[in-house]
Amino acid sequence: MNSKRTLLIFIALSFVTLPAPASQVNRLVFTQLQYDGAWDPYPGEYPDILNFLALTTSIEPAAERRVVKISDDLLFSSPLILMLNNGRFSGFSQSEREILRRFLSGGGILFIEDSTGGKFTDFDRKIRKELELILPDKRLAKLSKEHAVLRSFYLLRGVAGRYITNNYLEGIEISGRTAVIYSQNDIFGAWVRDRFGNYFLECVPGGENQRFEAQKLTINLFVFSAAGTYKNDFIHKKFIEEKLRR
Repeated sequence: MNSKRTLLIFIALSFVTLPAPASQVNRLVFTQLQYDGAWDPYPGEYPDILNFLALTTSIEPAAERRVVKISDDLLFSSPLILMLNNGRFSGFSQSEREILRRFLSGGGILFIEDSTGGKFTDFDRKIRKELELILPDKRLAKLSKEHAVLRSFYLLRGVAGRYITNNYLEGIEISGRTAVIYSQNDIFGAWVRDRFGNYFLECVPGGENQRFEAQKLTINLFVFSAAGTYKNDFIHKKFIEEKLRR
């Protein structure tokens, strides 16, 4: 990473609005949302992700996972909140919706993933309705292939996960920035290993190449949350186009 991007990441990670554990201050933190539902399909995957992030980028992530509820003050101490689901989802209360609205409107990013890899699941129906209640004047829309999340570190030509339910991500923009990103491809499932260190869940239909593309997208997500639209800046357009051609 060049010095400009490193500076942008350092600035983004320095805006910690509330006290956090000493090991997490000024570091990217893997922050996962706990809610009434199947919120934790892959509780042991985060060390691999953080190690890969540290090895491939100049980001220094905190070693621990941070689990927050919507009512926790620490919700506002992370630029990126991960909301994974593997089945049951009871929806949010009105007060939780109001807090999430403030988080998203204040600059936070919420990544939502249907880890079942299904297309029209119960969770899919419910979370779309919840987002309409949280942001009444907004709707999920497909993110373009030129979106910064596909270019923030790796230059990706497509979208992959453990499944390829959709060949796109969806998102919601607030004031010109993407505040919600929604995946139905089970991106995080591509990291799961068994106790012997072997990948546990098959990636279909593309196998190990698809797994690596899902892992690269995971890294892009974290870098995007720190650096924002940096890779969409016009000054970098020719560099990106040339690298994609190669």
